[in-house]
Amino acid sequence: MSSTETYVLGPNQYGKAECRLVRVERDTPIHVLRDLNVSTQLRGDFAAAFTDGDNAHVHATDTQKNTVYALAKEHGVASPEAFLLVLAGHWRAQPWVSGTQMSAEQYAWERIGAGTPGSGHSFARTGRETRTAVVQTDGADTFVLGGLTDLVVLKSTGSEFAGFPRDRFTTLPETDDRILATSVTAWWRYTAPVPDWDAAYAAVRTAMVDAFAGTHSLALQQTIHAMGAAALDAVPEVAEIRISCPNKHHFEVDLSPFGLVNGGEVFVAADRPYGLIQATVQRAGTPAEPRAWTSVPAFA
Repeated sequence: MSSTETYVLGPNQYGKAECRLVRVERDTPIHVLRDLNVSTQLRGDFAAAFTDGDNAHVHATDTQKNTVYALAKEHGVASPEAFLLVLAGHWRAQPWVSGTQMSAEQYAWERIGAGTPGSGHSFARTGRETRTAVVQTDGADTFVLGGLTDLVVLKSTGSEFAGFPRDRFTTLPETDDRILATSVTAWWRYTAPVPDWDAAYAAVRTAMVDAFAGTHSLALQQTIHAMGAAALDAVPEVAEIRISCPNKHHFEVDLSPFGLVNGGEVFVAADRPYGLIQATVQRAGTPAEPRAWTSVPAFA
């Protein structure tokens, strides 16, 4: 390597990852619980910290962690999106910060003990999907992404797979009736604030689930497109949605060695290898906005 070779610092950011935040709203006898995993990232005039170890412009990651908890107390946590917008508003106003990425996962809890003493403030953690959100800022511009991961869905019929090319390596038989199962990861981009972030999330989720259930699937690709289109139909403020679905294969077990006919009732659930189908569904004519997706995987 030449001693005269020079290097240039490329894109960079830094912050505090995975601040576990539980906020309890105690204003009424029926408490509200928000359980988040929050990460903060700052972009801006921080090159000297990387190249020279000069921390004069560095907002400590511990300060960023403390800010998460303090602003949760001062502003509450109405929704992941609303809270991330509060965090982004705070940090974009600080010296040397020109852009931010605030992200969160929200874990679901459900009330337990309905009708019994304590039912207004007792919860059980559910095993359903995790809600996700990202707020990015770039100068004066703000971008909001909603999302979810680990939404596991299955239909026991109403799914086919046939008509695909065959060659000497093809062994998969065609089928007009199979189990279709997947674990959905999705991100969607809002083009404008919505009056109720929780309602918008619920509408997108319901639209995707209903489309999965209601689409007679000729391929998981077709189902993904139907789910994305349904989400855009449900929430006009959503410009695009990215969906990633591993095909959770279920193979009918050959019971003939035991003198039994399976009849599509007994399957083995294979965890790997698996098909992985991914797609983006966009509104026609809506400009792309790559800044909204900075550091967010295109597909999970």
